[in-house]
Amino acid sequence: MGDPAGVGPELCLRALAEESLHEICTPIVFGDAATLRRVADACDLPQLRRIIEDPARIPEIDEPCLLNLSDLEEDEINPGTVSATCGRAAYHFIETAILAAQAGRVDAVCTAPINKQALHEAGVNYPGHTEIFTDLTGSERSCMLMTSDALTCSFVTMHIGYRQVPAALTRERILDVIELTAHAMQRLRGHEPRMVVCGLNPHAGEHGLFGDHEEEQIIEPAIEEARSRGFTVAGPIPPDTAFLPQRREKTDAYICMYHDQGLIPLKMLAFDSAVNVTLGLPIIRTSVDHGTAFDIAWQGKANPNSLYEAMRMAVRLARA
Repeated sequence: MGDPAGVGPELCLRALAEESLHEICTPIVFGDAATLRRVADACDLPQLRRIIEDPARIPEIDEPCLLNLSDLEEDEINPGTVSATCGRAAYHFIETAILAAQAGRVDAVCTAPINKQALHEAGVNYPGHTEIFTDLTGSERSCMLMTSDALTCSFVTMHIGYRQVPAALTRERILDVIELTAHAMQRLRGHEPRMVVCGLNPHAGEHGLFGDHEEEQIIEPAIEEARSRGFTVAGPIPPDTAFLPQRREKTDAYICMYHDQGLIPLKMLAFDSAVNVTLGLPIIRTSVDHGTAFDIAWQGKANPNSLYEAMRMAVRLARA
């Protein structure tokens, strides 16, 4: 359900009522019944039809429902407000969903947005969903892939400050992201993907004139090793020209060095339709491509399309 004070609850209510989703899966929301009832009233959305309390009952469910995991009091939650209570609840929802997926009770996990400040106020020191899933599943490597019809990007680094990015780049990490992306795109597109690796610095370093030779010493060796393993990889390409239309037409996926390098063009081209997929996990995890949108929370204004697309992607991956 995501952060109870964000747009996640209303998106989940819409998903529970969306007939087109019921034709391909049985949605089960991991969340809080009291919050969803309040949001349904506030947004004039259909109320919950079925609620269960025990995760062990999930396999017998054949209709959309809520797995009620908490009883949040009305005075504990204010829409659009960061709180430790909401951060703690959101983490509990995620943890329970991961355990259900590991136990085979659900086929995939699709997450609504969380608030990182709320997590930290609750003492949950993860920078985001990807890191939570990686840690709780004991995965040795993982990365975030954002995909849409217009553009697909994977990320070598994510939720860290810009001055931390160069030190976080290693040949091994870049190669891991290339491999994870190649395998995912093969699964999704059915053919060997053509990948482009972005440089870190302006003009991809201009042969060492910009930066600290990250392209020559780290990125290029990773690309060469990937090619030796049979992957189709171009780069490092200057980031300012990597996403031009003529290059996008010939590229299945981009390997980006940091958060905004890929997310700015992707959200410009495919906001509300892109899907976040965590690669490298033993379970399937997809997510929306947006945040908690506290400014419009509980107002019925949030566009549910990204959640719907994320659910459809989860079903697609589960059936692959």
